[in-house]
Amino acid sequence: MEPEKKTSALQEIKGVESPDSINPKATSFVGKNKFPSANEFTEGIFSGNITYLSRAITVIESTNPAHSDLASQIITACLPKSGNSIRIGITGVPGVGKSTFIEAFGKHLTALGKKVAVLAVDPSSSISHGSILGDKTRMEELVKDENAYIRPSASGKTLGGVARSTRETITLCEAFGFDVIIIETVGVGQSETAVHAMTDFFLLLKISGAGDELQGIKRGIMEMADLVVINKADGDNIKKAKLARTEFERALHFFPPQSSGWTPKALTASAVTHDGIPEVWETISDYVSLTESNGYFLERRNLQDLEWLSQSLKDRLLQQFELDANLNESLEQMKKKVLEKKISPFIAASRLLEDFLKGRKP
Repeated sequence: MEPEKKTSALQEIKGVESPDSINPKATSFVGKNKFPSANEFTEGIFSGNITYLSRAITVIESTNPAHSDLASQIITACLPKSGNSIRIGITGVPGVGKSTFIEAFGKHLTALGKKVAVLAVDPSSSISHGSILGDKTRMEELVKDENAYIRPSASGKTLGGVARSTRETITLCEAFGFDVIIIETVGVGQSETAVHAMTDFFLLLKISGAGDELQGIKRGIMEMADLVVINKADGDNIKKAKLARTEFERALHFFPPQSSGWTPKALTASAVTHDGIPEVWETISDYVSLTESNGYFLERRNLQDLEWLSQSLKDRLLQQFELDANLNESLEQMKKKVLEKKISPFIAASRLLEDFLKGRKP
């Protein structure tokens, strides 16, 4: 008698084929224990290989010093092919419907033939340092669109909740060929200011009936907004949304004129019914046309590059400071003195910086 053949539980039912065990697009990386070369990365990005783009972003997000040179080579090679997109920053308090709005807006753009990249920065826990990175699950339809790319990144320790490498990621996405790049902020802290400094157009999402209309008018973020969109304007909320829009339109007139020559506007929109979504894109297109004609668009891009230089310098100085083994003992001593109230944190930092700079003198 022949022994009974054992079968996998996945193959018990005839007629049901087992799924592929690996994503076919990822086969070029299988079996490799090291990253591709900078040239392989850039060639993959320029040819439209999304796997190479994702892996390249992983390299530039890495905090491993061993990846620094590779990241620099990739970014340098991509710079000449960057700058051809419209960079849109979208912010709003948690619960305003940013992800749902971005999905509806992104689908509208891809329907127009645009290639859209969404860079969503998720807040990192100050306790576990982990992030949920759930934007791909919140944007179920957009993530399946072949003309869209969603890249969630952890904010890490960066002030304001904006990922350290967001600017570099924008460069790679532009070199890949995306027409529109959307940066979604965490919506808390100083992230709005950081995103405003790296985008061409800044969109503020609000909702009516939340009791924050007047508070929203007071906040400095209103001065940065090129467009205020009252989201969730559907069903029984339409009347309230229209009223809120009127209030914000009036408030926007009290702010000083923008140097761009643009007059900020307020609109209503619904990600559910898609009402107002086309008008949002039309408004952004009008802004781009105006600022390109008066020279402000290029001027702002130049300011973004200088801000990028300034922030990168601060990040590298801090990194070099933390990696300096000679300062470890001094740092621990200063921490002890601060806790014992023998020295103020400001003076302690000044002395540590002096020691750091002395060690750099020839």
